[in-house]
Amino acid sequence: MRVKTKKVAVVTGGSNGIGLATVEALQHAGVIVYELSRRTEVTHSANHIVCDVTNAQAVYAAVNSVIQREGQIDAIVCNAGFGISGAVEFTDIVDVERQFDVNFFGVVNTVKAALPQMRAQCRGLIVIVSSVAGAIAIPFQTFYSASKAALNAYATSLANEVRPYGVTVTAVMPGDISTGFTAARNKSDLGDKEYGGRISRSVAKMEHDEQRGMKAAVAGKYICKQCLKKRIKPISAIGLSYKFLCVLAKVLPQRLVSRIVYQMYAK
Repeated sequence: MRVKTKKVAVVTGGSNGIGLATVEALQHAGVIVYELSRRTEVTHSANHIVCDVTNAQAVYAAVNSVIQREGQIDAIVCNAGFGISGAVEFTDIVDVERQFDVNFFGVVNTVKAALPQMRAQCRGLIVIVSSVAGAIAIPFQTFYSASKAALNAYATSLANEVRPYGVTVTAVMPGDISTGFTAARNKSDLGDKEYGGRISRSVAKMEHDEQRGMKAAVAGKYICKQCLKKRIKPISAIGLSYKFLCVLAKVLPQRLVSRIVYQMYAK
């Protein structure tokens, strides 16, 4: 099989935020980039394909069109996602299902579409954009945290399934990022009175931290570097402070970790 001198990458949810920053970083590195998102108009110059990642057939068609045109896929970056917030008790199951449809099953659809080509060409990288919230669950963002924790488990398990075929899988975990993600969050304050105002206080604290957080460009460059590396970790946090927090969450007693999170986001 003839191999292009340039690498080919597919990025989902690449029309804004971390996804857009990743697209731009990959293009700057000389990678041929195809971006999948629901938006019909985009601001980047990558090859754009309108696609909803929750539609398995649409994802397959989009990925197959890349394969037909380029003959290879060297990396896929599964970035499409959004967040919901609110108390578990008062969150509508429809919203929960939508959260998992996009954040988790959107990744499943994308990987299933691209993996046969990667396995056949005996190489490839799958980058799954998870979150520090998947390693350290955030109260009143329970279902978002759960969707990202599921991605971490999915990535580490999948990595061992495809290892013999030269395919590598990694989950990268951003922390607080200053992007449009904050404004796009599907927020619900139902039950705030019953919970003593703790729902609104928790979300306000999280949004404050996000707006003061890392720039999307930093995360995009990090993901781009992962795409170009020969050896990468199964799971990694973006930024030294978040790497440190994730290590602490592993080594400290869970009771203490839970108490700290409670004081920060649930009190």
